[in-house]
Amino acid sequence: MYLIVGLGNPGKEYEYTKHNAGFLIIDDIAKKLNININKSKFKGLWCQSELNGEKIIFLKPQTYMNLSGESIIEVVNFFKIPKENVIVIYDDLDIDMCKIRIRERGTAGSHNGMKSIVQHLGTTNFPRIRIGTKKDNENIDTIDYVLSNFSKEQLDNIHKLSDDVLKILSDTVKGNIQKAMNKYN
Repeated sequence: MYLIVGLGNPGKEYEYTKHNAGFLIIDDIAKKLNININKSKFKGLWCQSELNGEKIIFLKPQTYMNLSGESIIEVVNFFKIPKENVIVIYDDLDIDMCKIRIRERGTAGSHNGMKSIVQHLGTTNFPRIRIGTKKDNENIDTIDYVLSNFSKEQLDNIHKLSDDVLKILSDTVKGNIQKAMNKYN
């Protein structure tokens, strides 16, 4: 069993912000798989499905970004999901806009949502799919930037990435994360 998490902030005012790239991608994937991430439990919205014959839990934590780990650890403990089978999709300011980077493991960096996840899981040994949201203007405050909306063109490009992310998830649950890393990194 795998847990696939899209990170973001709940609420209409954050729906199309750069910090909600994970929510946007996971919502697009849910549409492609004809599922609804709409059950409320574990401090999040979730559903169970399958991908390549593997049981999958999809999760959108509703704790706000900085407390995402609280929701994730509840799901991990309830379903007894191995921590290395948690896959997190989130925005990353260090990657060019609308580019994808995949890692099998790694530090949280400066991302507060990832810091919360690492703290609650007690490990950095889980895959992550990072969606690039790099600033085009270094003079803007980081918090203001990540909470600002994508432009129409950026949002269109984010939506296009969901096909690639679904392929990455498919490879990852089949045990082929290296194949995905070679193709997208």
